[in-house]
Amino acid sequence: MIVVGLTGGIGSGKSTVAKMFAKLGVPIYIADDEAKQLMHKDIQVKNQIIELLGEASYIDGKLNRKHIADLVFNDKQLLEKLNSIVHPAVANHFLVWKDNQKSTYVIKEAAILFENGGYKKCDHTILITAPEEIRINRVLERDNSTKSEVIARLKNQWTDSQKIPLADFVINNVDLEETWLQVNKIHNKLIV
Repeated sequence: MIVVGLTGGIGSGKSTVAKMFAKLGVPIYIADDEAKQLMHKDIQVKNQIIELLGEASYIDGKLNRKHIADLVFNDKQLLEKLNSIVHPAVANHFLVWKDNQKSTYVIKEAAILFENGGYKKCDHTILITAPEEIRINRVLERDNSTKSEVIARLKNQWTDSQKIPLADFVINNVDLEETWLQVNKIHNKLIV
């Protein structure tokens, strides 16, 4: 089965594009959602996070995302340590999920597919791009983040110019009609 990595910076529209592929019947694995689930439910992952970031990482057994974000988005080493706990758990979970799919290809949507080397485990990669100001505005509209918090998150991700050489396909996600045409074009190439 073909594994297609789908990635893009915060606010680029990864989820929107993933939903477009899902409408075409492609199974979609959203790595960030699965990571959150594992951080809530996997006891080993939970214990490692508490050891790294303290008891305040969980409140009444639930992940304290604000506490974690405040710590890791301003400390690259701490972010790397957190990722070294969560990413292997997600990678193993993905393999089990993939083995249960019945399609020509699956999509693994991951925010930092290139940064963490995950693209090397994909047969193809799709990069979603959009101008930075549009991305910032999209995040401000959907989250309770401040502009400075969004910019701090942007700085923890590679730039599009760093990612483009590693991508097999690039979708500039500004106009949804054009994005849909690009999704269909890529889909038709992958199902051949």
